[in-house]
Amino acid sequence: MFKILAEISARHINLEKKHFEILFGSEEKLKSIRNISQPGEFAAEQTLILKTPKADIKRVRIVGPLREQTQVEISKTDARNLGLNPPIRISGNLNKSEKGELIGPIGKVDLFQGIIIAQRHLHLDSETALKNNLKNQEIVSVRIGSKNRLTTFHQVVVRVSSKFKNSFHLDTDESNAAGLIGGEEGIVIKNNE
Repeated sequence: MFKILAEISARHINLEKKHFEILFGSEEKLKSIRNISQPGEFAAEQTLILKTPKADIKRVRIVGPLREQTQVEISKTDARNLGLNPPIRISGNLNKSEKGELIGPIGKVDLFQGIIIAQRHLHLDSETALKNNLKNQEIVSVRIGSKNRLTTFHQVVVRVSSKFKNSFHLDTDESNAAGLIGGEEGIVIKNNE
C-alpha cells in the first residue's frame, strides 16, 4: 500500500489537428490558460458545444496538446442528460464508442465514435511502479474519501510511463460520491493485499 494524490477529471475534449482546423480555422492555435497535472498537458482557452439529438453541453473545455484522434470524456450524469450510453474505457480506446456533434465558432464535426466515460486510473511514473511492483494495465483499488464518505474504488487501471506524474484520476460523479474536492490523498491497495 502507498499514498496517491487524487485529481478530478471533469468533462473535456481532446482534438486531432484536422478537427481543430475545421472547428476553429487553419490559422488558429490552441491557447493554454493553465497547465494541468500531467506534464505537457494544459487546459485550453477554447471550448466547444457537445451536441446530441437529445441535448447539448456548452463550453466543454479542450485539453491540449492536439492528439492523434479526437476523444470526448464525460461522466455518466452527462451521458444521461445527453441521451447517450458510452462505454467506460481507458483513454484512446474508442472502438464502438458513442457518437455526437462538436460545434465550434466556424465549423462542425460529426463524431461517429469517440465519446467515452473514462475508466478510473492511476498515473504512475516508472520508478514508483517498479518500487511498488506494479505493471502497466494492472488492476488495483484505491481507498479515499471524506470522514463521512470513505470509499474504496475498485477496478482502477494502472498506467505507467516515465513521463507521468503520480496521481489518481476519477471523474466528477465518482469524486462527488466520495465527497472529494480534489487534492486528497488515497491509499493504493494491490488486489492481493
